[in-house]
Amino acid sequence: MKALVTGTNGFTGSHLVKALHKRGDTVVGLVRSGSNLARIADTPIQLFYGDITDQQTLRQAMADVDVVFHTAAYVELGLVDDQEMERVNVEGTQAVLETAQETNISKMVYCSTIGIYGDTQGEVINETFHRTQKDFSSAYDRTKYQAQKTVDKFAADGLPVVSLMPSGIFGADDPHFAPALKLFLKGWLKLWVGGDRMTGIVHVDDLVSAMILTVERGKVGEHYIISADELPTREMFTIISRETGVPLPVEVPEYAVRLIGNILEPIGRIFNWNPPIAKERVHYLYDRCVRVKGKKAREELDWHPRSAKEILLDILALIQV
Repeated sequence: MKALVTGTNGFTGSHLVKALHKRGDTVVGLVRSGSNLARIADTPIQLFYGDITDQQTLRQAMADVDVVFHTAAYVELGLVDDQEMERVNVEGTQAVLETAQETNISKMVYCSTIGIYGDTQGEVINETFHRTQKDFSSAYDRTKYQAQKTVDKFAADGLPVVSLMPSGIFGADDPHFAPALKLFLKGWLKLWVGGDRMTGIVHVDDLVSAMILTVERGKVGEHYIISADELPTREMFTIISRETGVPLPVEVPEYAVRLIGNILEPIGRIFNWNPPIAKERVHYLYDRCVRVKGKKAREELDWHPRSAKEILLDILALIQV
């Protein structure tokens, strides 16, 4: 199989590239000029340099390709560049779809997000759920929802594309939880917030496994939630604390976190800075609750992910090496 991976040098994309190479597949990648290629430095791969909206470069990258994995995205919360996020997530996905259709690829796997379902208000949902939230919790949610609508339209028009909706993607090199875990292990993480927040979790390599299984078994036009388990954030640290003996961080009261968010947001706007705590992040911590189950992927893709505890212990083992 010859595959194109967009977002090749990103967290998910880099793990996918390595897995495909290990299988013996031929892999080409699309990256922006000047991108940091450290994640794929030891992986032999043909790279095409260009913007995700550049269809000329996309045509070159998709030449003789069997499968396209579209993982490229602008992922961020808080004070973000909404227009740039829409350009990358919506216009970029449109360009990839149009080029895939033009070049007659045999299958495309789109990496979406459970965020497209909106706030489920704590209800555990599956792929049949119809979004009830009228507005959007973030520019990221909005742009990924718009992109998903475009993907579904292309699927309805005959493009062989399948969508995966991962929950929180974890790994020893993930850009979100892993840095906090490293601070925790050093004893430097003294405070934490939102310990009751229920978080869906999937190991990045299990997500990659689902993506590859989707090529073989995924039904065109279908959605598959890719989530292995869910835990409150506090329980995640409790598991690690039991294994390492590192004391749990003290949880900051919700009222204090909301106050800090209200103070830091205007400061961030003045100085063009995305603070670690602002209104949008506070909303995600305390107000928005998306809960999902990945039963369909297990049944239709024959997907067998590790549990949340296994994920955390695997990450811990790698970080401590």
